[in-house]
Amino acid sequence: MLGRPSIIFRPAAQLVRCLCTPVALESLKAKSAHDRKNTFSDWKKVRTVGGNGGRGCISFMHLFSNPDAGPDGGDGGNGGHVLLQAEPTVNSLGNVPSTRISAWDGQPGLGKNCHGAKGEHVIVPVPVGTIVRKEDGTFLADLSVPGMMFLASRGGAGGRGNNYYLSNENRHPQICQIGAPGEVRTYTLEMKTMAHAGMVGFPNAGKSTLLQAISRAKPKVAAYPFTTLRPHVGIIEYDDYEQVAVADLPGIIKGAHENRGLGIDFLRHAERCGCLLYVVDVGADDYEEQLKVLQDELECYRKGFCERISIIVANKIDLLEEAELNERVRRLASQWDMPVVPISAKFGTNVTALLKYLRRSYDEVRARLPAPVSDVIVGE
Repeated sequence: MLGRPSIIFRPAAQLVRCLCTPVALESLKAKSAHDRKNTFSDWKKVRTVGGNGGRGCISFMHLFSNPDAGPDGGDGGNGGHVLLQAEPTVNSLGNVPSTRISAWDGQPGLGKNCHGAKGEHVIVPVPVGTIVRKEDGTFLADLSVPGMMFLASRGGAGGRGNNYYLSNENRHPQICQIGAPGEVRTYTLEMKTMAHAGMVGFPNAGKSTLLQAISRAKPKVAAYPFTTLRPHVGIIEYDDYEQVAVADLPGIIKGAHENRGLGIDFLRHAERCGCLLYVVDVGADDYEEQLKVLQDELECYRKGFCERISIIVANKIDLLEEAELNERVRRLASQWDMPVVPISAKFGTNVTALLKYLRRSYDEVRARLPAPVSDVIVGE
């Protein structure tokens, strides 16, 4: 049982004084300097347990005028189900319990033909695009539409009371049913769509710095490669209150499709993004080679991977002179049929232009989404 929140009572005069006294900005509590743990999760193994059915009741009615009025034992209530529901407001599997998800049991039956209450269903919100698989990897469902549900574990049926067994041959049944146990299943949940945009690039291309510049996320930033070992998701808030998720993905190296470096894990993360941001260190001599390797690795992993909406982010423009920068941006735009946005994530130069491109691609992807439904997919 959840405890009730504590209530603090104050005298009326003290309450009025608190409401009327102006608060100086210096007295406000400062923002914590501690880095909070990143709770983002795009893969999780869960165990779901349906509620047990309630036990039937053995009872006989005794009236003043009829001491043997017959059986009146009620049926037990059905156990609750465990359901997974796709919610567009959920961006991670971090809210899903990682050990066990149990529904409520049904209540036992009582005398006077009182049936037990049914167990409450447990509905677990998951991100839109969550893929449900068996423990052995067998595909079961793709919750790709908002509102779609997956019946993970059925609740057990409630047992029959002795009133159910009343017959001409047996006027005083002394038997009842126990409730059926709920289903116990183990699934693996995998996010097909992790964020709208995913930043791909070589190690130390400036992806984490860029995520800090456009959102409130705080990924680790350092001068050595592979500082990002797991995805970090930042939320960009626009003036019309629309929120767009952008993921900082681990760096890629040549041969990633052969599981070199972080390998398949990186490519699996990138596959779940609707838009790709190729973050290229335009200040390096091999900036064109970086983009070629990125696209080659994506295509080797899955054919047609690079056909989705993409933007080239030419980062670290503060390291180049204006003439050389214009020449390198022109060469990138002429070789690849993608918009090129030169920025400096460190100093925030031209970041607004990148946010405009992101919003345009986000609106285009949202226009292709199907309408919400209320279907329920039943698991095996």
